Amino acid sequence: MKKKLKVAVVFNEAHPDFYIKSVEHELKELDFVPYFEVEEQTPIEEYELLARRLSKSGVDAYPLNVKDDLQLLLRNLQKNKPDVIFNFVELFKDNSRLEMNFVGVYELLGVPYTGAPPMALANCQNKVLAKRLLNSIGIRTPRYIFIKNKKKKYNHGLNFPLIVKPAYEDASVGIENDSIVENAKQLVERVNYVLDYFLQPALVEEFIEGRELNVAVLGDDAPVVLPISEIDFGLMPDHLYNIVSYQAKWDPMHEAYHKTIPSCPAKLPKKIEKKANEIALQAFKIMGCRDYARVDMRLDKNNNLFVLEVNPNPDLTESAGFMRSAEAAGYSYVQTLKKIINFTWNRRIK
Repeated sequence: MKKKLKVAVVFNEAHPDFYIKSVEHELKELDFVPYFEVEEQTPIEEYELLARRLSKSGVDAYPLNVKDDLQLLLRNLQKNKPDVIFNFVELFKDNSRLEMNFVGVYELLGVPYTGAPPMALANCQNKVLAKRLLNSIGIRTPRYIFIKNKKKKYNHGLNFPLIVKPAYEDASVGIENDSIVENAKQLVERVNYVLDYFLQPALVEEFIEGRELNVAVLGDDAPVVLPISEIDFGLMPDHLYNIVSYQAKWDPMHEAYHKTIPSCPAKLPKKIEKKANEIALQAFKIMGCRDYARVDMRLDKNNNLFVLEVNPNPDLTESAGFMRSAEAAGYSYVQTLKKIINFTWNRRIK
């Protein structure tokens, strides 16, 4: 009889009380009509449900919240000895830059884990380094400048409008409607905000107006591109820019969350679709990604494709973009999770 794989679903939610709220009460306060149904399920409950669904499918899975405690992780791994870690840790001690260090612990322990290795996480999180790597193989990214220190005026040679981002964050952290600036005064204000609030340099890019494409890649030795998903901005009100902001991704009580509508597969000319797929695979490989990733692009009015971000270990909740593409490819939610686990398990013998 074949032994069940034991999988630790490892995540880090150090402040469970943060999620105690009344969604019903908040919905009554909204001044717009929600497009999506708002669920009360917390991230912790989502990970627990993921583990249960894997267990029902023949995997011996259990959830493990490390709660910012490295010793808790080490004790649990020593006790339970999982075959594979399904890694969902995105930050440690509220620091997203420690994500790569946490994965380094798995490396030192010799436990197979899903997703990107430390170097890929570092490469993708450093937005300027990511641009340099992508540009080195001919992949277009928006023109930019990198600002470390405050000045009264920033000479840049870029074309307005611009978008200002924290240089070392991911998951759209720090990207809001106010991130788009139309003139030099707004640029100074937003750059200073990023420098002061995030305590890191600011990345200033030309804002590429156009269609937003999410290109999911699945695999290890032989990665494949899944059907492309598009974010439709057709319902976006005039007072919000056509961007996938932090609020649009993560805040169901914000209007942007309900006005960025996913469509999969995206309706694209075959030539553009083929080019986007080629770029996604090239980006996946040059950035050192593994198992699963999502490459976010913009298609401008002249049909030029620009890579905005390469996202290793993207959100795997059932309604998220990666799983939307997997479903369009004919894979169920659990099938996709098990594929990722199998990539990891098979890698241990190479």
